[in-house]
Amino acid sequence: MSFNDFNNPQVAALPGHLKQFIVDQHYEHYTPIDHAVWRYVMRQNYSYLKDVAYYPYIPGLTKAGLTIERIPNLQEMNNALAKIGWGAVTVDGFIPPAAFMEYQAYRVLVIAADIRQSRHIEYTPAPDIIHESAGHAPIIADKDYHEYLSYFGSIGAKAMFSAQDFELYEAIRALSILKEMPDADPEEIKKADELVAFRQENMGEPSEMALLSRLHWWTVEYGLIGTLENPKIYGAGLLSSIGESASCMMTEVKKIGYTIDAVNYSYDITKTQPQLFVTPTFQNLIDVLEEFANTMSFRKGGAYGLGKALESKNTCTVVYSSGLQVSGTVTDFKVDAAGNPYFIKTTGGTALAYNNKQLKGHDKNYHKDGFSSPVGKLKGEIVLEVLSADELTGMGIMVGNNVELNFESGITVKGKVKAILAFEGKTQLITFVDCTITDRQGNILFDPSWGVYDMAVGESITSVFCGAADKEAFEEVVYKSKTATHHVEYDVKSKELHKLYQQVRDCRQKQGDYGFLGNVWQRLQQDHHDDWLCAMEILELLEHEEIEPALSTEIRNFLQQKSKDQPELKKLIADGFYLISHPVEQKLVF
Repeated sequence: MSFNDFNNPQVAALPGHLKQFIVDQHYEHYTPIDHAVWRYVMRQNYSYLKDVAYYPYIPGLTKAGLTIERIPNLQEMNNALAKIGWGAVTVDGFIPPAAFMEYQAYRVLVIAADIRQSRHIEYTPAPDIIHESAGHAPIIADKDYHEYLSYFGSIGAKAMFSAQDFELYEAIRALSILKEMPDADPEEIKKADELVAFRQENMGEPSEMALLSRLHWWTVEYGLIGTLENPKIYGAGLLSSIGESASCMMTEVKKIGYTIDAVNYSYDITKTQPQLFVTPTFQNLIDVLEEFANTMSFRKGGAYGLGKALESKNTCTVVYSSGLQVSGTVTDFKVDAAGNPYFIKTTGGTALAYNNKQLKGHDKNYHKDGFSSPVGKLKGEIVLEVLSADELTGMGIMVGNNVELNFESGITVKGKVKAILAFEGKTQLITFVDCTITDRQGNILFDPSWGVYDMAVGESITSVFCGAADKEAFEEVVYKSKTATHHVEYDVKSKELHKLYQQVRDCRQKQGDYGFLGNVWQRLQQDHHDDWLCAMEILELLEHEEIEPALSTEIRNFLQQKSKDQPELKKLIADGFYLISHPVEQKLVF
């Protein structure tokens, strides 16, 4: 099923530059083992999380269109999420942080289409459908939380990012893909681990996006809510990790009250968290986010914001106090003695916009060589942008007239007015022909031979943010990794194992004809002795139906011995035994 088939208003409203990341779910590609992995994790989650998760998690499963028995169908999730004003799309693994944030702003959950392998059933560093749907989706039903999530997205979509951010993203994506490959070379994994560590340690001064990612990690992914003495889990990373959701409650994991100070704590996605942050309310999350947003260039503007844009070397938008938006790559700006910008310059394709809509005739092809303009008042404390049409005429600033504008900064603009553009009572742009611009020292900033000159009008720079103002018109290509996730090609033996899992699944769902389970067990012993999950599912059926006690004892002994021989399976098998004796009452959830 294509995303175009979804009848969900949030998904339908997504702009084109975000739709490029969407892939079809291909539900038919999920194997019986995949469904068994989902079922095991969800049963464990319900059994354990009903006591330690933030209350809306359990009822939120239903509201998000999830069940214990099978991997969610994206259409069913969209139908359910639409009722709370959200949507969902499937993507191929990790997507860039800026795009992820923007999806949140549009109230669309990004869900990795793949599911973890059974050997990573407790935790995977790769995004998968368990983490995204069973972790994020249920909490979205809480109004305060989903308001925080979408607000975070709108803030994050404007955050400045650096080349180092992209390099780290690529390294993390590559590592997560390798770790989910069944035949990955251990040496390659080691190299990928080392590259992630190296890039994490050599980020330089963290960008706004890097700092925001920390706040996102310590709240949306690994957040606790309540009191330090009795916190509850709401972070998706914890909710989807049957290992860390238990270990995180131990006293060894330090609990810290959530404040803006969390921005000073970096994180490593490949390791369990040494500390977690506890917020008393979701409103506190919004308050902390607001405190951080006040430090960001999109709110501070001025020389600070321009400096961040210069460092970024990415497409950024500079907003004049008149409302004019200049989107391009900032390569230079000048400030006066007080530190206020009085001249800006972009290089390469630059577009002009107002209210996030590109101005007709001012796309990046028209301004293909860049854009430059003064900022500030004219001499005599004249704020050009607020002058009425009559006042402009009184100063001789009218179409067809030759004018000379002298700025307080010492910049002089001389030329013939070709056009004046104004919106909502403010002048944004004055276009000149035969124009010469000089600075205080007499340096030429624009020569008449260069063509028509468009002068931005504004007393100050009120905002600077990453990305274009009108992304669709700018045709901004959001960075997309060329590294594709790995899709397993199953051999004959693997396909035989799938059939065994499916037989057990059919038996459980049809509730009868248990006689052939012994045959399935014999095939497992003969050809798939390493498998434990299918054996656990057979044991569950036999003991619940109270049939073939000798076979039950044989399978239980096998699993107990495997638990001793393979310590990494000890907790998984013990938890499986617990669920058999303490079955999940699905009717309580659904």
